[in-house]
Amino acid sequence: MLCSIADSFVYVVSRMGVTGSLKVLDEGLNKLLERVHVYTENRVPTAVGFGINTREHFVDVARIADGVVIGSKIISILRDAPEGTGPQQVQEYCLHVTGRTEPRVITPPTEEDKPEEETISTIATTSIPNGTDTTPTDLTTRFGQFGGQYVPEALMECLTELETGFNAAIADPTFWAEIASYASYANRPSSLHLAPRLTAHAGGARIWLKREDLNHTGSHKINNALGQIVLAKRLGKTAIIAETGAGQHGVATATLAARFGMKCTIFMGAEDVQRQALNVFRIKLLGARVIAVPGAHPGDGGTLRDAVNQAFRTWVTDLDSTHFVIGSAFGPHPYPTIVRTFQAVIGNEARAQYQELNNGRLPDAAVACVGGGSNAAGMFYPFVQDADVQLVGVEAGGDGSAVGRHSATLARGSVGVLHGVRTYVLQDDDGQITSTHSISAGLDYPGVGPELASWKESGRARFVAASDQDALDAFRLLSETEGIIPALESAHAIAGAVRLAKELGEGKDIVVCLSGRGDKDVQTVAGMLHELMPEIEEE
Repeated sequence: MLCSIADSFVYVVSRMGVTGSLKVLDEGLNKLLERVHVYTENRVPTAVGFGINTREHFVDVARIADGVVIGSKIISILRDAPEGTGPQQVQEYCLHVTGRTEPRVITPPTEEDKPEEETISTIATTSIPNGTDTTPTDLTTRFGQFGGQYVPEALMECLTELETGFNAAIADPTFWAEIASYASYANRPSSLHLAPRLTAHAGGARIWLKREDLNHTGSHKINNALGQIVLAKRLGKTAIIAETGAGQHGVATATLAARFGMKCTIFMGAEDVQRQALNVFRIKLLGARVIAVPGAHPGDGGTLRDAVNQAFRTWVTDLDSTHFVIGSAFGPHPYPTIVRTFQAVIGNEARAQYQELNNGRLPDAAVACVGGGSNAAGMFYPFVQDADVQLVGVEAGGDGSAVGRHSATLARGSVGVLHGVRTYVLQDDDGQITSTHSISAGLDYPGVGPELASWKESGRARFVAASDQDALDAFRLLSETEGIIPALESAHAIAGAVRLAKELGEGKDIVVCLSGRGDKDVQTVAGMLHELMPEIEEE
């Protein structure tokens, strides 16, 4: 889009880091310039800057670019020059770096010399084949205004490789056959059944449970981890890294890394390491390394946001051999599409199973909890074109509406950029990401997948919040009525489903994604009995 509307030149930022810190020009710059020229169709020149300050830099860049931009070096010369000598020193530096002996005076063109100006809209139309509009909403990397790749150029080559490999894989029947060969290992398909006593308690619509908690490793996370690790193997990667909040994605990734004999490192917020100690032990038992990541700010214990930050920092140091298995539907393109593609097995199965049990008709609503959005995207996507099926996401309302005490990104956030993607985020008036809170580590994240953001904006899905207390009540309710102990994340979905069942009334049907089992959370809940569930402690 930027290349299509440029009317004078394109300023290309090099990857040389802090100005002057590297002596050798980055080898990826030439490839980047080639891409720019493709998208500008060589209509406007390119100028390269950032990190250029020596004669060697100038010569190397000038060989491949139309212009060279030097800024901070000149500022430092002016700053350090004795009073009155700044202009002269800058002139001497410019002569040296360009290899000239005499100043070159450039005379601005007169009005008669200037070519007839084109409007930006004319350039945008004539520079793209067939007059295709190039607004952000039309780019394939986006879902409406959301999505994109807001990342350093250092990651672009790897993301391009990932996208190319993913597109080739999903078009190859042998790729899907390999994934299908692990169905029994992952315990797929997961079951769908009516929850009669929960339905009776709600006193309205019938509630059906899609049992992702029965998958191997105890949650829906294995669906995406399996797909991405099989893909990584096809790309020739030998090491896996991943972020995790509640630990379920970490367990699933470590499990499959062990199955395929790949080195695995899991990044986890320091606070989450403490509250999800059982899953930390599981990850280590599976042969993976767990790195506890502290919070970025004083008072922050370190949660999923911090784990993602550190995973990206580590990935960029070894892109050739390592694949970053992002566990939720966020991150730069193509990750949201990749995660949703592998998680769509949830909704595809639920749709077919419900129809088989109900004479071919569809449910009236589908419900899922929402943190980053992986289980919700997987549950909702196969129903998106079915206008009669309501899509309801349940976010973490925390312990109140105050900033930093909830994780209801879609309900209470605003549009911004986090972890390489434009989406809804929790941020202050200055655009700084705010702290979050949820009793469930897996929902404790200040962003959300861009596809879910687009469904919110279009009205295709609606998003509500369940508080910590709501989740605890639902945790206990499902345990007592159906003999199923849910993950605290899934308990949010149960709370939302009970509320929706009362709203819809009898004669309607709701399918709920029970995304994970609750054994990982029993210790957390037990430690909160006195404060939040005193009647159980008294018993």
